[in-house]
Amino acid sequence: MVEKNKSISTLATQFADLDDPRVVGRSGHKLIDILVIGICTVICGGDDYPSMEEFGKAKEEWFRTFLELPNGIPSHDTFWRVFSALDPEQFQHCFLRWMNAVSSTTGGEIIALDGKQLRRSHDKEDGKAAIHVVSAWATRNRLVLGQVKVDEKSNEITAIPELLRRLDINGCLITVDAMGCQVDIAELITERGGDYLFSLKGNQSNLHEDVVLLFDDLEESDYTAYAYSHEKTVDKGHGRIEVRECWWLTPNICTNQNERIGSLVRLQTSQSVP
Repeated sequence: MVEKNKSISTLATQFADLDDPRVVGRSGHKLIDILVIGICTVICGGDDYPSMEEFGKAKEEWFRTFLELPNGIPSHDTFWRVFSALDPEQFQHCFLRWMNAVSSTTGGEIIALDGKQLRRSHDKEDGKAAIHVVSAWATRNRLVLGQVKVDEKSNEITAIPELLRRLDINGCLITVDAMGCQVDIAELITERGGDYLFSLKGNQSNLHEDVVLLFDDLEESDYTAYAYSHEKTVDKGHGRIEVRECWWLTPNICTNQNERIGSLVRLQTSQSVP
């Protein structure tokens, strides 16, 4: 009960300066009640306004232990009108503050940055393309720490720095796919006190070729050319055996900018039927 009340109190505090878009004196429901029910619904898997009304009614007894609900559970139309009228940038700012307040993102937290296209977000009749966003996922806390919409005329490379600047990444390991393997992004992460693990593919052709040759040399030398670390795991399930191997080394090679490359990792996965 203490932790629950603490989380709700924190939510109310972080959303306290969110502007209420409704006419003063003509609102039958408190804004914080609408926000709490809506957010709880989405966390529990709901994805539309009727779900918010349904979830609120199903858990009304529980909600009344910490919400006032002067006129009961709002209707789905009320949820739609309020959330549609909220300032999205202001709401996101408050939401990120709440996430940071209720979670611990330091001490070795792994934050995965990933881009994805939102389902059913396109509108063919109006000529609107599907919405593409970059999300930051805290793997230990299992929370989305933030999202940034990718501009239609841009790509993830410009959205990733914007998202990183909104987060406290000090002491965290940031993982990014091959598109985010950029010098500017690496510098921003280190400037803000984080470490990074980038995927490396053909979009960084010269560096990719150098790294491939480096690991090939290691293999051809029967793993005597360089000092390295190796880990191997074997998992059996769903009718197959999966073997994962990881080689880790820190070579003395430099980029075109004459900056030394950090540790390199090669991952290899194989599957077989027992």
